[in-house]
Amino acid sequence: MRLGRLVVASKNPDKVREVAEILAELGLGTAVVGDLDWPDVAETGETLAENAILKARTVAEVTGVAALADDTGLEVEALGGAPGVRSARYAGDDATYADNVAKLLRDLEGVEDRRARFVTVVALATPEGEVVTVEGVLEGRITTEGRGDGGFGYDPVFEVDGRTLAEMTPEEKHAVSHRGRALRALVARLRDDHDPAGSRR
Repeated sequence: MRLGRLVVASKNPDKVREVAEILAELGLGTAVVGDLDWPDVAETGETLAENAILKARTVAEVTGVAALADDTGLEVEALGGAPGVRSARYAGDDATYADNVAKLLRDLEGVEDRRARFVTVVALATPEGEVVTVEGVLEGRITTEGRGDGGFGYDPVFEVDGRTLAEMTPEEKHAVSHRGRALRALVARLRDDHDPAGSRR
C-alpha cells in the first residue's frame, strides 16, 4: 500500500490533531489532508474494528484519498468491559467528554478494582479497496477524580504509572498511548510493505 496523501476520517478535531501529531513524529512522509469533507458515517459496527473499517472505507470512497480511521474503546474490568465500543456515547448519544467521565465515576463509586485499558483499532483504506488494520492497547486504572488539563475524553481519569494521560505532555502521552502504539504498528506495517526484503524476513 503506497500513500501520497491521506485524510484522517474523523470529525473530532481533538482526534484529528492527535493523529496528525503522532504521524509527524513518526516521519511517515505522507501529507495529511485537512480540507476534505464527507457525510457523517454512522458507527453501526459491533466491534471497534468494524467501526474503524467502516469509517475508513466510506471516507476513502467519497474523497478519493486514502483514509485513516480509528475507533477507541475504554474497557473497565469492574464493568465487564464497558463502556467498550460505546465509549464516546456512554452517557448518551449527545454526551460531552465531561458527561461520559461523570457517568464512569458514578458507576465506579465505591469500587476498589479500578483496572482498565484503552484499545484503539486503526484502519487504513485506499480508494481502490485495500484495507490494513492494527491495534494498540494501554493498560491502566481509573482514578476517583479527574486530574490534569491536557488530552481529551477519558484522559483525566485514566492513570498510567501514577499520572493520568491528561497530566502528561502531548509528547509523553503519544509515547505510551493506545493510539500512539496503534499508529506505530501501522507505520511499521507500511514500511515493511515498501521494503522489497520485508516479505523475505
